[in-house]
Amino acid sequence: MPDFTTTFFQKIKSIQYKSYTAAILITCILIAAHLSFGILGGYKKLGIAIGASFLVEIIMGRLFLGKWRNLSSAYISGISVGILIRSPMFWPYALCSALSISSKYVLRYKGRHIWNPSNFGVVAMLILASNSVAVLSIQWGNNLWPMLVIWVIGSYSIWKIKRFHICATYVISFLFFAVFRSWITGDPYLAEISPITGPMYQLFVFFMITDPRTTVKAKWGQYAVPFAIAFLEFILRLNEFVYAPFYALFIVGPTAMYLELWWKSRTQTQAVQS
Repeated sequence: MPDFTTTFFQKIKSIQYKSYTAAILITCILIAAHLSFGILGGYKKLGIAIGASFLVEIIMGRLFLGKWRNLSSAYISGISVGILIRSPMFWPYALCSALSISSKYVLRYKGRHIWNPSNFGVVAMLILASNSVAVLSIQWGNNLWPMLVIWVIGSYSIWKIKRFHICATYVISFLFFAVFRSWITGDPYLAEISPITGPMYQLFVFFMITDPRTTVKAKWGQYAVPFAIAFLEFILRLNEFVYAPFYALFIVGPTAMYLELWWKSRTQTQAVQS
């Protein structure tokens, strides 16, 4: 019979790893991208984004759940906003973070929030404040070492929490559809796949499409959804949508979550009635 103390601390270690490994990874992406290309619009803007995420998470947690929430999720959302959003003003960073965190508590179905918070906030800002906001779109250029380091660390971290197959499915699908985009547009294949080497895509691949709270539970769905996201992104790119991956996830992710939750509820109801 296993020692109770050993088992207890193993569980605590597992919980801490799952809670903070993403926060550590996103910090690595931020440091590597900023040291390589100076991607931050300023430390004040990053601080505002993270601070707003913390504040809204604390307030919403107390109002809706009556408890203090673990702030690792808010940190990830805040730092994602600080990296992705581009604006000469400060208010878009605070508003984007506030919208991101608020969506977890307000936009819910069957007790679950169905939008990835950062994805929702970014798309909402692109729609509501397109004249004041843009999204980071640079690549790593010819310096591939930062990208390779992040991909190695990120892949190992995501593999440890058993979500690597989601990242891999999306990346393979992206590369596959890039072949057709190259044929259709006449652009070189390397030009079509170059966006995936940028910090924006690191956040998208490792955090947005793998978020445990907003991805479907069914194993087959975890393959089908990233493929569908890549396919819709392919269509949007052909129609010259600049921020195609964000719009694709914004549409496909919640739709898949809604359908899975609806089907589960329907199945449970039928089982009770029978």
